[in-house]
Amino acid sequence: MQLIWLRSDLRIDDNTALSAACERGPTLALWLVSPGQWQAHDDAACKVDFWLRNLRTLRQSLEALNIPLLIRTVDTWDQAPQAVLDACRQHRVEGVHWNEEYGINEERRDQATRALLEQSAIQAHSYLDQLFFRPGTVLTRSGDYFQVFSQFKKNCLEHLHRSLPALAPRVKPQSPLKIASDPIPEQIEGFDTPPRTLSDHWPAGEAEAQSRLTRFLDEAVEDYHSLRDLPAKPGTSQLSAYLAAGVISPRQCLHGALACNRGEFDSGSTGVQTWINELLWREFYKHILTGYPQVSRHRAFRTHTEALPWRDAPEDLAAWEQGRTGFPIIDAAMRQLLDTGWMHNRLRMIVAMFLSKNLLIDWRKGERHFMRHLIDGDLAANNGGWQWSASTGTDAVPYFRIFNPVSQSQRFDPQGRFIRHWVPELQALDEKAIHQPVKAADLFAPNSYHNPIVDLGSSRQRALEAFKGLPRRQDQGAVS
Repeated sequence: MQLIWLRSDLRIDDNTALSAACERGPTLALWLVSPGQWQAHDDAACKVDFWLRNLRTLRQSLEALNIPLLIRTVDTWDQAPQAVLDACRQHRVEGVHWNEEYGINEERRDQATRALLEQSAIQAHSYLDQLFFRPGTVLTRSGDYFQVFSQFKKNCLEHLHRSLPALAPRVKPQSPLKIASDPIPEQIEGFDTPPRTLSDHWPAGEAEAQSRLTRFLDEAVEDYHSLRDLPAKPGTSQLSAYLAAGVISPRQCLHGALACNRGEFDSGSTGVQTWINELLWREFYKHILTGYPQVSRHRAFRTHTEALPWRDAPEDLAAWEQGRTGFPIIDAAMRQLLDTGWMHNRLRMIVAMFLSKNLLIDWRKGERHFMRHLIDGDLAANNGGWQWSASTGTDAVPYFRIFNPVSQSQRFDPQGRFIRHWVPELQALDEKAIHQPVKAADLFAPNSYHNPIVDLGSSRQRALEAFKGLPRRQDQGAVS
């Protein structure tokens, strides 16, 4: 008997560990509920609900293949090795298969599980699945992890030109086993069920993920490079939640993109090339997670920035979190996050830079708020994006480049369509006034919208002085 330990790979198709397990013989599947660990990781309630909903559709697919799904509960991952071993002993499992995950806690869990299984004469097999390249195989000439995305991307494209990662073999139905699947919990204690309006944004299942990919490639990818920065337009793939939960694989996305671009990575459709770049950014941040484990410990990648004099400003933080800063594009974005569990990528950069630069509040507080609300919350991507915006991370934006939320709003939501949707109290304003309603206060009732909580000019200067006052930067390592 073989066992596939499912984690962030909730799919049947192109699942490396599942294919490998089934090729070796009769197979069981296992999923661990670990609420204490999820809370420690600030996993959002809507994300946990998304996992459960996808598990229900996955169980149906597994049962069609005669693969039972076992559900076991542990509080934290410290108890995971024993839980896996107990399942193996109960069902006389000879080999356990899983797809690799990245981050300090994930790697420790898997190392401990491997050690315990091998002590009990049970084979442990792990597989590269959620990345194109295993961390540690894409390195600089001096053998270090890349710190600059453009150089990492160039190296990855050279590898991909030589050899495209293959999709895993399709799984065939096996003979029925006399083992029943376990019921999947409706809800996990400590994680509220999100409102129906939120979950309706994100239907569960591989069929939905594949439909989104097909629709994006058919209808939007050609214009992706020009529409992806416009939050009022449906110009993005809306696949991030499905990638984070492993309902679709990056390989499936890459193969789909190449199929509609005559197999080209760096020619042909500019939209396809730009979207492949985004897949490689996702890859880059997971490599960083492994190569520089301090980022898993909530430390700044650039250690000298730990000395930044962050402000303790709970009222400003609360105003930012709740979408009442007095800056319409910021407030619209934060309300979108609270309502849908997702935020447009351009807006993630704008609101992150506003918090870490204009408000000079520690980026880690913003990172945590995002993780607690994002349905696509992913440690590597979320941490990478926040540290990029705060100028504390790898390949980070220069500290003196500070987005102006008003000019960003005028540029990327010129007609105010996105703002009007999420900040309805501003609907009556014209295309000019909606970006700076404080200048049009006489046009509508007083107190109908918040005054700006900070002056952009003076707060920008405060941020510049804070960064200039840092001790001399210490490089993390080779970047060539």
